[in-house]
Amino acid sequence: MTESNTPAAAGKSVKRSAWSSKWAFILAGAASAVGLGNLWRFPYLAARYGGGMFLLTYFVLAFTVGISLLLLETALGRRTRQSVIGSFSYYNKKYRFIGVLATLVPFIITPYYCIIGGWVTRYLAAYVVGSPSAMADGGAFFTSFITSPVGSLAFMVIFMAIVFIVVGLGVQKGIEKSNLIMMPLLIAFTIGIAIFCMVQPGAWEGVKYYLVPDFSKFSPQLVIGALGQMFYSLSLAMGIMVTYGSYLDKKENLTAGVSYIAGFDLLVSFFAGIMIVPAAFMAMGSADAVAAGSGPSLMFITLPQVFVDMGAAAKVIGVLFFVLVLFAALTSAISLMEACVSIVQDGLHFSRRKAMTIVIIIVLALGFFVDGGYSFFSFIQPMGEGSSLLDLFDFVSNSVLMPIVALLTCIFVGWVIKPKELIDEVRSSSKFKLASVWSVMIKFICPVLLVIILIAFVGSSLGAFSI
Repeated sequence: MTESNTPAAAGKSVKRSAWSSKWAFILAGAASAVGLGNLWRFPYLAARYGGGMFLLTYFVLAFTVGISLLLLETALGRRTRQSVIGSFSYYNKKYRFIGVLATLVPFIITPYYCIIGGWVTRYLAAYVVGSPSAMADGGAFFTSFITSPVGSLAFMVIFMAIVFIVVGLGVQKGIEKSNLIMMPLLIAFTIGIAIFCMVQPGAWEGVKYYLVPDFSKFSPQLVIGALGQMFYSLSLAMGIMVTYGSYLDKKENLTAGVSYIAGFDLLVSFFAGIMIVPAAFMAMGSADAVAAGSGPSLMFITLPQVFVDMGAAAKVIGVLFFVLVLFAALTSAISLMEACVSIVQDGLHFSRRKAMTIVIIIVLALGFFVDGGYSFFSFIQPMGEGSSLLDLFDFVSNSVLMPIVALLTCIFVGWVIKPKELIDEVRSSSKFKLASVWSVMIKFICPVLLVIILIAFVGSSLGAFSI
């Protein structure tokens, strides 16, 4: 990135970084969107909600609701040239609270995301130096590792160190260059492993289930599941896309940029499903069996058994798969960390180095605390028996804060500053023929859907009903 003079607020001018090209922005946005959710949540939801029918529903939602919200956040950042708190304060300080709520999201997510990144790092190391059968033991290896305070913390710190180094190098030398290497490799590995899994004996039934829509499977639960996945997968309401938009040159086409970002996210999600659903389908025999495992259990317990069942290829596939997952975890963690650094830098008017130091201290402290929920603080079960501090952080950030922040942002843009403010920003670099449709989405459709997501996920997390 290069430096440019931009308005931080009315009457002020500050030096602010800028992406070196539109593709630097697109790759950064895609790197943020493509994360662990694509690899462990999307395949599970596809298996649970009818395979091809879920895939079709997700595609429609991503390229309507998803792109609308992506464009909103990116345009807001570019218009104000500020990270998330400054973007709302730019118009009136009384709306600063929306930015403050949004700020909490990356600071809550980043520590526990790095903990999971440490788990991925440990499994990659185990596949490189050990036998695949050691991880395919029904969960004993995984449980032993995460409840070991020394081992789990050590790999969390290793993962964090990589993220700190990349973000510390700056946006041009760190984030842009890392994305230029990791994103193409991530996409290539995803497609390559997916093709390998598709041609395995017995995998074709799973492929058909995943690709062919069965309209009898359509349900309100399917739509809610697809909405939730789209919302979390595209890095919405985390402050990331507002920050990345603030670095984007005024001449770059916003509508094309967010379309590419959504396209990359969908591409990786699609091939992640091709990679995991047929292979797991082949090993377990049905969609219901695949859907029974999600999140960490799918990634760290179910899939190692699937790899072992592949015989001689198990070690190679295990290594390549966890390299892929590591890249996905790193690219998203780097985006989250950059959002945190930018928020501190803009909000407190600190140098980037000083802001980085503060963020490192906060993330490390919270990381040690949350990781201790599996060992030192295992007696703390905040959401009922068997729950952990990580579960609490995930619930607060994903199920509560993110939908609320997105809802308030839509109300702010749709009814306070009015859509024309951002439509003019978008039109400064593109024609934006669907501006009137976008206005309707932001003012009416997105708020309704966000309320549905909020009620559904909070209710489900509290056990009121199941989705």
